[in-house]
Amino acid sequence: MIPVAKTESEAVPNAASNFAPPEIAPLDEALRPTLQAVIDDKTKPLGALGRLESLALQIGLIQRTARPELRRPAMIVFAADHGIADAGVSAYPADVTVQMVRNFAAGGAAINVFARQHGMALEVVDAGVRMPPGAAPGLVDCRIDAGTRNFVDEPAMRREQAEAALAAGVARVMHHAAQGTNVIGFGEMGIGNTSAAACLVSRLAGLPIAACVGRGTGLDDAGLARKLALLERALARHADAVEPLDALAALGGFEIAMMAGAFLAAASQRMVILVDGFIASAALLVACRVDPEVLPYCVFSHCSHEQGHRALLEHFGARPLLALDLRLGEGSGAALAYPLVVSAVAFLREMATFGAAGVSTASAAGGATEAAPPR
Repeated sequence: MIPVAKTESEAVPNAASNFAPPEIAPLDEALRPTLQAVIDDKTKPLGALGRLESLALQIGLIQRTARPELRRPAMIVFAADHGIADAGVSAYPADVTVQMVRNFAAGGAAINVFARQHGMALEVVDAGVRMPPGAAPGLVDCRIDAGTRNFVDEPAMRREQAEAALAAGVARVMHHAAQGTNVIGFGEMGIGNTSAAACLVSRLAGLPIAACVGRGTGLDDAGLARKLALLERALARHADAVEPLDALAALGGFEIAMMAGAFLAAASQRMVILVDGFIASAALLVACRVDPEVLPYCVFSHCSHEQGHRALLEHFGARPLLALDLRLGEGSGAALAYPLVVSAVAFLREMATFGAAGVSTASAAGGATEAAPPR
């Protein structure tokens, strides 16, 4: 992953902001040689476990140990509606948001299946669904408003709403940290949120909007052209919204803002963070413009079917673990990648070393050198 340089403008929010991001400690790079030596001494040829080795190294750096462990894995799905959906940028009506939230609460969505499969605690957060979904186990009410406004015509939210959403995302992660979670992923649900994500990525990553716009939930060619034209208008209307929280308020969504706060909080708690697809990565982009130190804590789970996600992953310099052509959201890709994280930790903790196993190591000339006898 290519590090993002921290500049004065990126390290802190707008001077007018009342949001105080949690402090994130940089990884201790002095541990890297020691961890690499531990990995290299396992009973395998150098580098033979490929990406699993770099993943194990990253997790060791995050937890500051050669014997990391994963505790109480959790997934938080943030849901909200978007005013831009009323402009026809999605193939699905806005009513689907609340219907899917109720499906999450009933345990019937893909993320419910994958979370159960992998033993992940699952929480669904109402960040601003237009119609309140009602009370249900595992559903948390953090409503900011009944959806955002149509940002083609006006800012999606007020600045204080954006900051309240960021703070709510921080609070949800702190809740899970208090229960012992040290590995976490974030998902989302919100009809129209690929439009908000595309605009945020275009603005904050400096990418052409055409490179960021995709079919979302399944637009045809005419729908895609209409979506692109609307988002071009929106970016022109909010041309002055260039600082991260200004852009978030003008172009974002409540669930995206909460995810951005959640990323910052998770990194501040030294959690391993599983990054899902396009929407989650757009929220991460906001977070890393607030504090770039969030990025080293992130494991990029997959490359989605959205072309904007591929462009954003390239911007981050990220190498995702999976490429399954997913375009579901919900944190589904992050949950699917979790077993690889488990395997990376397991081999680092449990795999024997050459010396302990009495296995010969390769010599510089390509022969073999006898290892010490097992003890």
